[in-house]
Amino acid sequence: MQSTNGPLAQGREFEWTNADFERVQSLIYQKAGISLHDGKHAMVYSRLSRRLRETGHDSFRGYLSWLEGHDGPEWQEFVNALTTNLTSFFREQHHFELLASHLRSKPTGTPWRVWCSAASTGEEPYSIVMTAHEALGANASFSLWASDIDSKVLATARQGVYRLENVKGLSQERMKRFFMRGKGANDGLIRVKPELPRAVEFLIVNLIKDDWPFREPFDVVFCRNVMIYFDAQTQRRVLERIHKVLKPGGLLCVGHAENFTESKDLFTLKGKTVYERR
Repeated sequence: MQSTNGPLAQGREFEWTNADFERVQSLIYQKAGISLHDGKHAMVYSRLSRRLRETGHDSFRGYLSWLEGHDGPEWQEFVNALTTNLTSFFREQHHFELLASHLRSKPTGTPWRVWCSAASTGEEPYSIVMTAHEALGANASFSLWASDIDSKVLATARQGVYRLENVKGLSQERMKRFFMRGKGANDGLIRVKPELPRAVEFLIVNLIKDDWPFREPFDVVFCRNVMIYFDAQTQRRVLERIHKVLKPGGLLCVGHAENFTESKDLFTLKGKTVYERR
């Protein structure tokens, strides 16, 4: 392939070639199962340029060679830089309505285990816990495992602090029940009340690795808008693993652009982007 060091590279701080991009494609696929299509040149250059500056490298070729030769924390930074985190509270509202109905369908006192596999900055897991509190009460036996491959977004999720504009879609009732408004220097910020993070275990989980730390099966798994970054082979492998950690009859909630009807041996379509484990 020819270098992109023609008009596309004019004004760029670092040399950037198709060979560099192909190496990035290969490395992020190996590490995270993410399939970067060829239209992501500009995004990859922009995000990884910051890593070159941080690590003191003057070329992508040098940075990637150094990365491949080391097994240190920079790999996590590399993955963090190339993962996309788009989220909001109660995104795809129908999933939370279905979750509330599912939680109410079993006798009072039933213990619940739920996994949110793409926690991002915390809006999704906290929406799940709010739904559980509303459906079951604050003292119910409800536990949520919230994971992500990106360590930085998980740190934000653990803090549970957000800008007011990020929650403008929430009702006043939910705002009053689940959030505390910042004052003084924290004006314009809100924090989730302590009872929400108390129900959550935040942890790093790489969906394509074999080292998932779960010992008991889940009643519900949220894996939304993650599989769109995987090729069909990787999707199938991850679905097989989710099948293993879900209870029979357990629910899998996926993103609006994801369809797994070809895996009928594992899951049955239950409703809009919701599957039941066979």
